Amino acid sequence: GCCRLLCKPSALAQHLVRSLGRSAALQRGRWLWSRWPQLQMLRQLLQLPHPEPSVSRELLQMPDTGLVALDWLVGPRKTRSCSSGGGPSSVLLLIPNAAGKVTGGLLQLGLRALEQGFIPVIFNRRGHNGCPLTTPRLQPFGDPGDLREAVTYLRCRHPSASLLAVSEGSGSGLLLAYLGESGSSSHLAAAACISPIFRGRDWFEAGMPWLYEWPLLLHLKRGLSRYMGSLAEVMDVDVLLSSRSLRELEEALFCRTKSHPTTWETYWERNEPLRDADEAAVPVLCLCSTDDPVRGPPVPSLPLELFRTSPYFFLLLTPWGGHCGFPQQGPRCCWGHEAVLEYFRAMGEFLRAEERRKGLARPR
Repeated sequence: GCCRLLCKPSALAQHLVRSLGRSAALQRGRWLWSRWPQLQMLRQLLQLPHPEPSVSRELLQMPDTGLVALDWLVGPRKTRSCSSGGGPSSVLLLIPNAAGKVTGGLLQLGLRALEQGFIPVIFNRRGHNGCPLTTPRLQPFGDPGDLREAVTYLRCRHPSASLLAVSEGSGSGLLLAYLGESGSSSHLAAAACISPIFRGRDWFEAGMPWLYEWPLLLHLKRGLSRYMGSLAEVMDVDVLLSSRSLRELEEALFCRTKSHPTTWETYWERNEPLRDADEAAVPVLCLCSTDDPVRGPPVPSLPLELFRTSPYFFLLLTPWGGHCGFPQQGPRCCWGHEAVLEYFRAMGEFLRAEERRKGLARPR
């Protein structure tokens, strides 16, 4: 199709080019409205899959007694002959956007993964999506501490399974920060980011389409309003509730606290998604479109040099896809989901081939 894979040449890159090139998802025709990114964005935010999946919630306590929630998608699973990196024993961790909104698109990806034999589970931050806020502390944009605890737990619960992770939109800031900070100790076999936000501070300061920003702003305020009593101990809740943009809300939550106030500049020194990107040691596919109205124009918002120089970062770039949209005709309405799952399958094939090659090369 019209997709391009931008990456540093390597054996893995060649394998991904062959695998993605054979993918039917990348060859199908697009919808007529694929060039209307605002409509794609609205559809992705508001439309839920039918029927909605059943979930089984598990609360995980953090070292400071805070809670995060793991929502396991429940339903019939198909078994596949292939395994790991994309087979029946692979746990797929789904990370919602930074507002914690579990979109119809993310649920659809989870359902599709379930059908193909993955074990999908949604990571919910503190206070997000009905997860109780037991301490007056929320998770900053690029602080991977809670995610690290969740991954460690999944490693213990499924010791023989491959762990994979995929993030949606601004939630990619958390996954990218985790990959950089953890390096070779991430416990992940592979990762993918759908319409990621690479430069957090620039994104907040540039402003966003109101069709995207206002639903998420209201979603966040509605969730936080349940905890105004405890939050009032550490921040000005009047400023919080009167925020008129996601940037104002982010500043109220994390910069203007009563006990540890900090500047906007210092906050982003600690929370930029790519601050430790050079330390990443796990292959990560970033699926992006040049017409993404949320991320912004591609030249300032895409770190092209990173994809050219790092052996672990792969950019699958398409002219039309909007923000987490990537629509196609047919019952499976997002070709991006199919591409991500095909990538995980290809990673599994490559890693197994590498293990066999190393086994044959060992002296007897």
